[in-house]
Amino acid sequence: MPTLRELTDDLIRQEQTLRQGGGEEGQQRQLRHGRLPVRERLDLLLDNDRPFFELGLWAGDGMYDEWGGVPAAGIVTGIGSVAGRACLIAANDATVKAGAMFPQSVKKLLRAQKIAAQFRLPLIYLVDSAGVFLPLQDEIFPDEDDFGRIFRNNAVLSAAGIPQYAAVMGNCVAGGGYLPVLCDKMLMTDGSQLCLAGPALVKAAIGQVVDPEELGGASMHSGISGTVDFHEPDDPSCLTRLRHLVDLLPPNVPPSAFQNTPADPRLYDIVSADGRIEYDVRDLIGCCTDEDTMQEYKAEYGQSLVTVFAKIAGHPVGIVANQKRRCRTASGEIQVGGVIYPDAADKAARFVMDCNQTKLPLVFIQDVQGFMVGKQAEQAGIIRAGAKLVNVVSNSVVPKLTIIVGGSFGAGHYAMCGKAYDPALILAWPSAKYAVMGGNQAAETLLSLQLRDAQRAGRTLGDDEVSQLRQSIQQRYQEQTDIRFGAARGWVDAIIPPADTRLWLQTALALLPTSTNQEFKTGVLQV
Repeated sequence: MPTLRELTDDLIRQEQTLRQGGGEEGQQRQLRHGRLPVRERLDLLLDNDRPFFELGLWAGDGMYDEWGGVPAAGIVTGIGSVAGRACLIAANDATVKAGAMFPQSVKKLLRAQKIAAQFRLPLIYLVDSAGVFLPLQDEIFPDEDDFGRIFRNNAVLSAAGIPQYAAVMGNCVAGGGYLPVLCDKMLMTDGSQLCLAGPALVKAAIGQVVDPEELGGASMHSGISGTVDFHEPDDPSCLTRLRHLVDLLPPNVPPSAFQNTPADPRLYDIVSADGRIEYDVRDLIGCCTDEDTMQEYKAEYGQSLVTVFAKIAGHPVGIVANQKRRCRTASGEIQVGGVIYPDAADKAARFVMDCNQTKLPLVFIQDVQGFMVGKQAEQAGIIRAGAKLVNVVSNSVVPKLTIIVGGSFGAGHYAMCGKAYDPALILAWPSAKYAVMGGNQAAETLLSLQLRDAQRAGRTLGDDEVSQLRQSIQQRYQEQTDIRFGAARGWVDAIIPPADTRLWLQTALALLPTSTNQEFKTGVLQV
């Protein structure tokens, strides 16, 4: 089994490949069209002395192999600094299937818009896309979380006063043309195309033969239709103009954002790659928080969850973390690490309510096997206590950030602010694992069901067949619990090196709005 550091190094190498998009051939094709590849565009747009927090890099990984693969779902998203302002960037990678939008591309862009709304960050779209990937149009077009939601979000973000800039730097045809036009400011480069239907479709639809430039070129839209605000000759000029426009915005980067905080290698020695070694989560918290700021809440009660007030780069926070070492209760009971017990759920619910009362952002650190099961747990009210924690997390109005460092299983994932509970960011370490239950438990459960079905059918499986079946189930489940499987489907925003955890947290806390007009209320609690 590799160490956590080895696992991280391997992941970084794989991510370098993903960032190459369509590879050398795709890069050269883009240059032949007089356009820069997306990563070169970002180099010109972003401030080069500050980090770029890329989101959704693993989106679509392994999901479209029958189409030759779609690295990063053909679109780059992330939080970066432009002219000293924090912005959310969404840029099509035309080296990947000409920037066509796959189902995961849409999901990734929608998530980027949601993050921009939560952080109230200006949005910059670099548009260079062939539009919807037609063979999968049924998975992209009609639903509430499909392609049309992008345009709805454009309109809602604009109404909320969140600036949006769109630069058409290549193809932008069919329904995709609405995205830039729904933005506050629109730029377009020579040689680009913006129209509801290209020349071939226009001829097929109405029999009209039309020149591409007359139909949807930059000169036409800037001088005749009046759609384009800024007509630029090429990519570098367009990106320079964008930087000047963003520079007109009020500054929004506090001192603790985008700092190149030194990586903390101690984190690699705390958590094991396979999750089998117990550790004290307070050691992990100590690496991520400011020195001498940890104030543990109800330290002697409900010890399978650790609740802490602390500061991260000067930002006050409340932290809820799974304790991964065995602990002994006041009555002498031994509690298993990584499992949530009734007393811990009650404590955490009370803590989350307290943080909402004092407007403290919440950080959840997940390494959870789930809630405790069995007679004693049920009689102690585990369902009631768990429901109480889920209720207050669901209704929490302060910003929430989630880090998955190990297991993230079952309802424990929900209670610890999983993706469905609206964390502003949900991040994972390479050691993270995601599933409804742990691999061994799931494999034995599925195996018992298949053995029962065989018995009902009048078949008796031999020892070798049972062994092969168990191995097959375990292998399949192991593949699905790998965090890269979850990241491909958008279940986490980024897989990060453990040593960079503090950097991500302090930047997120610096950029998140500190005030909320929402009133904190809970639903009915079973007490």
